[in-house]
Amino acid sequence: MDYREAGVDIEAGRAFVDRIRDRVQRTFRPEVLGGLGGFGGCFALPQGYQEPVLVSGTDGVGTKLEIAQKTGIHNTVGIDLVAMCVNDVLTSGAEPLFFLDYIATGKLRPEAMADVVEGIAIGCEQAGCALLGGETAEMPGFYADGKYDLAGFCVGIAERSRLLSGTQVQLGDVAIALPSSGLHSNGFSLVRKVVETQGLNWADRLAGLTGDRSLGEWVLTPTQIYVKPILALLKSGLSVHGMAHITGGGLPENLPRTLSAGQSVQVDRASWQLPALFRWLAEAGNVPPAAMFDTFNMGVGFVVIVPPDQVSGAIEHLQAAGLAPWQLGTVVAGQGEVLGLGA
Repeated sequence: MDYREAGVDIEAGRAFVDRIRDRVQRTFRPEVLGGLGGFGGCFALPQGYQEPVLVSGTDGVGTKLEIAQKTGIHNTVGIDLVAMCVNDVLTSGAEPLFFLDYIATGKLRPEAMADVVEGIAIGCEQAGCALLGGETAEMPGFYADGKYDLAGFCVGIAERSRLLSGTQVQLGDVAIALPSSGLHSNGFSLVRKVVETQGLNWADRLAGLTGDRSLGEWVLTPTQIYVKPILALLKSGLSVHGMAHITGGGLPENLPRTLSAGQSVQVDRASWQLPALFRWLAEAGNVPPAAMFDTFNMGVGFVVIVPPDQVSGAIEHLQAAGLAPWQLGTVVAGQGEVLGLGA
């Protein structure tokens, strides 16, 4: 017997690395030292920092991968993987520098895995960070054939004096929302349950909702990456006191993470209309409003908190970057609640 007969194809692994090499190298920044193939990736710290602080983050894509694997659509979950990490790092005011991925699968399928890495590379380009390295593990008997899981790791950098820690947020500050692109990468266990109870197939099209896309394509819309417009906002001279990435737990769990003690956010629920996807999930699954807000981003992907006199400037700056921001609410005295959701 040999390793291939045991289920691990070393030659396929080598072919996979050769296939993705050029795409990965297109993400490299000037600080990258060397190329692919080493035991570790090397990255020189950028110049110009007085007290540089490294900010790290790690995340996965969750059960959204189940839909990708059932539909055979593998080129978007890599974007999700990058987005979940870089958007988190961004909330500290840090610029993402480099990203690493870990892919575990039962049987290496080079075409599908190349599509995944293609998405990771696209996400890194959108975030302006280098895809510095990664690992692909073929684990027959542990993962079923055709199944894979993803994990991502990001490192960013910030000037220590400009780190956002929640202590900068003041009563009266204003929360500005940035729209999500859809479900992003949270709540998919509930999404899958709703689709199952409705007797739907991922290839189905829902009249008036999914347009010319299938249900699977609709819910697999990749997570929005906010890095470049937010970094531009931070460099504009406008004051930013806090930021929140709205992921699992929705607004009630994530928005308070950017506040100081004794603060809450009073949200104006009339300031935005729920996107059709969330309205459909609530109706089709008979999901109560509180559970919807606790599970999904509900159309709010990222929140920036600024002083009252900076609101118009921040909104104009974000609009010029191609986003559609709106005034979500105000920081008030409280115990870390998100008020006014009507949930």
